[in-house]
Amino acid sequence: MKVHVTDLKHGDCLTTDTFNSVGLHVLPKKTVVQAEEITILIRHKIEYVDIEPRSMPLMDENTKLSQDLKDTFDYAIENYESIFLEALTKGSFTQSIVDDSLQSMLVSLDEHKDVVSLLLLFERDDIDTYNHSLQVGLLSYYIATWLGHSKEERFEISRAGYLHDIGKSQISPALLNKLGSLTADEEEEMKRHTSYGYDIIRKSMSDETSALVALQHHEFEDGTGYPKMLHKSDIHPYTQIVAVANVYMGMTTARANQPKQGLVAVLRKVHELGFGKLNGNAVQALTAHLLPNFVGKNVQLSNGELGTIIMNNPLDMFKPLVKVDEKFRDLSKERNLSVEEVFI
Repeated sequence: MKVHVTDLKHGDCLTTDTFNSVGLHVLPKKTVVQAEEITILIRHKIEYVDIEPRSMPLMDENTKLSQDLKDTFDYAIENYESIFLEALTKGSFTQSIVDDSLQSMLVSLDEHKDVVSLLLLFERDDIDTYNHSLQVGLLSYYIATWLGHSKEERFEISRAGYLHDIGKSQISPALLNKLGSLTADEEEEMKRHTSYGYDIIRKSMSDETSALVALQHHEFEDGTGYPKMLHKSDIHPYTQIVAVANVYMGMTTARANQPKQGLVAVLRKVHELGFGKLNGNAVQALTAHLLPNFVGKNVQLSNGELGTIIMNNPLDMFKPLVKVDEKFRDLSKERNLSVEEVFI
């Protein structure tokens, strides 16, 4: 089947060799399409490619709600991919695509209060800029809600989180997808995505706050961040929220030099960063609202045992009481044990 490159989905498989207008071989037959391949096709100004027919997944009636949420999530990711590619080619994007994607997504969020289940539901093995940006936008929305922001402010904060990494559209795919450590020059180029993002958003919409968030989302309150080493008083309040969501979601993602970490372990690390680097109020809101959602969840402990969190410990909130078969593990007393993984 022939499709336009902007309609390609991750996992599509090319059925023919692909050449550009001057006959240069761009991608071979049987290539499985991911974000990098779509970017390559766009750069070579290739409009249509041939792919294998897509199979339709079977719907499990017992997971209809989860599937509906995933469909909404996937739709928002596809739209983000569209604005990312538009920013890549034009240096700007269409604001209405952003707003339409978020509006439908946020309606679902208002109806879904178990944030931990939602985060688990939206986990992917192949997290990329598209997935990460949407996850940060969603978590920013929840944190803003917990901090008491108005509906309009929550939308603005979520949109800023959704767009925080749009500047990566100007970073080469080879650098974005590089495995292993970056050179000093590569690190400096990667850091420029914050400035690129500011410029792209300013060209695309009148919301200067979202542009500021894109510029500042790697700043820390102690002045050790980039690009301008700002301190707390100079960091926009919306950035302070998005930065917490960005760090949290980033730590839960497996990378070449960082294995995937469990939600509880990451929450503890973010909690520690709330004393000097990340905004304390935003971190406390995240911690206070996520921890109760862990009760009742199935977990794997560091010794390999599977169990269920029964109760949080008020004296050490990251060391809950866990039921394993017919016995109980009080992690506040068994200090050598920890929660390694959480399941729906």
